[in-house]
Amino acid sequence: MKVMIVDDEQDVKLLFQQKFRKEIRAGKIDLSFAFSGESALQHLENECHDYALVLSDINMPGMNGLELLRTIKEKFSSLSVWMITAYGDDQNYRQAIEYGCSDYMTKPLDFDSLKEKIMQNS
Repeated sequence: MKVMIVDDEQDVKLLFQQKFRKEIRAGKIDLSFAFSGESALQHLENECHDYALVLSDINMPGMNGLELLRTIKEKFSSLSVWMITAYGDDQNYRQAIEYGCSDYMTKPLDFDSLKEKIMQNS
């Protein structure tokens, strides 16, 4: 299962690679990373059919995660997008649901729960 992680914080890459190392080694999951909404869209336009899931942070400079979600759903309607935020605010939650997110999680992430959800959706 190919999953794209979108977050402007570069250290997220190492964190996800550490937390999913067993699944990566076993070939159960293939993680790719984009550090902006714009970069994520470029990846998707070139390889959309390869991805099963996008996990996106909401608060990013430039194109934020909600704008990214809306654009993904317009261009790649069948692609599942899960939103991640450090802020549990109701307005972002409602907007994300309205734009079509499949799941909404707050930081800090419970990686055991996240792994379970991802594997159930593979």
